[in-house]
Amino acid sequence: MENIKTATDVLFILLGAIMVLAMHAGFAFLEVGTVRKKNQVNALVKIIVDFAVSTIAYFFIGYGIAYGVDGINIFDTAKALSELNGYALVKFFFLLTFAAAIPAIISGGIAERARFYPQVAATFIIVALIYPFFEGMAWHGNYGMQAWLAATFGAEFHDFAGSVVVHAMGGWLALGAVILLGHRYGRYGKDGEVYAHPPSSIPFLSLGAWILTVGWFGFNVMSAQTIDAIAGLVAVNSLMAMVGGILAATIVGRNDPGFVHNGPLAGLVAVCAGSDLMHPLGALVTGGIAGGLFVWTFTMAQNKWKIDDVLGVWPLHGLCGAWGGIAAGIFGSTALGGLGGVTFMSQLAGTVIGLSVALVGGFLVYGIIKTLVGLRLSQEEEYQGADLSIHKIAAEADD
Repeated sequence: MENIKTATDVLFILLGAIMVLAMHAGFAFLEVGTVRKKNQVNALVKIIVDFAVSTIAYFFIGYGIAYGVDGINIFDTAKALSELNGYALVKFFFLLTFAAAIPAIISGGIAERARFYPQVAATFIIVALIYPFFEGMAWHGNYGMQAWLAATFGAEFHDFAGSVVVHAMGGWLALGAVILLGHRYGRYGKDGEVYAHPPSSIPFLSLGAWILTVGWFGFNVMSAQTIDAIAGLVAVNSLMAMVGGILAATIVGRNDPGFVHNGPLAGLVAVCAGSDLMHPLGALVTGGIAGGLFVWTFTMAQNKWKIDDVLGVWPLHGLCGAWGGIAAGIFGSTALGGLGGVTFMSQLAGTVIGLSVALVGGFLVYGIIKTLVGLRLSQEEEYQGADLSIHKIAAEADD
């Protein structure tokens, strides 16, 4: 019976890893549909290469930084690694798909003007060092953060599936890269005019959003990591937050298809942290606020603050992820129908710490790379498009 239990856990978390791996196709097609046609190939290549680089960085460095002796030892024999049906290896695979989401998030923010290999180098550094540093603090008790929060505010920082650990980290890392890169040529005029670069393909954008939405139920539900810890509450809360995000983005975004299809993603980003604690009505409100927050902050960032974040990854992942961390402390409380075990101040403090690590890390990594080798394509290369400038081929052959 013990062997059956272990094998079932392995299958459970493996299915979760596969579902989150499939989400990377969602990241790719969301970007393909949003960027201009001359940058579609680059979007596809970046996502798949970033995943490969992330795997190497996380396997050899990042996973050990986050989990130390509890992680896998790459010098063990294959027999040792296969103990308990290889559960440790499959857990690594599952957590890798989370780590690799960081550069996939950043990719959307810096689209259409970033050089290829400097971004690949940044991916390696971030997944090897920056992301696992905070991952270990939040999910493994490293450096005493959780113990301090529990002693000071009465509870540890709770982030069940990564509103802050994954999404807010990715969004705030991307903000540093976006600011250091600067806006695309022709995006803003000298007198403050804003020139739109409309999405190249609403169907591709929609496809990417749907793939991400479906995969998210593996992202959230399978974060239990063992079959006996699975909770239907997580699935229903994810559903309700998704729906709340869609409806709010539709209303606030005035039926704009770009906002509508990012609405479910905003809701799902926000519910990750407290999906195992909230009442479904709390999850609905959390997702609804996130959907509206995304539309409003995306519009402000693009049009007023002149932050040329192509896919809006800072509003979507950075801000909605931060809201999710805080929302877990609000709607996870027993006073609002949640299961309890969280405090508002612990959630606020843990969120701020995560954002600080990401923001400093983003400016540090991309700032050093910008100084040493440069980050941007030339004006001519950007005008020609990343597809031809970097990959020497367009998305579609000329007739």
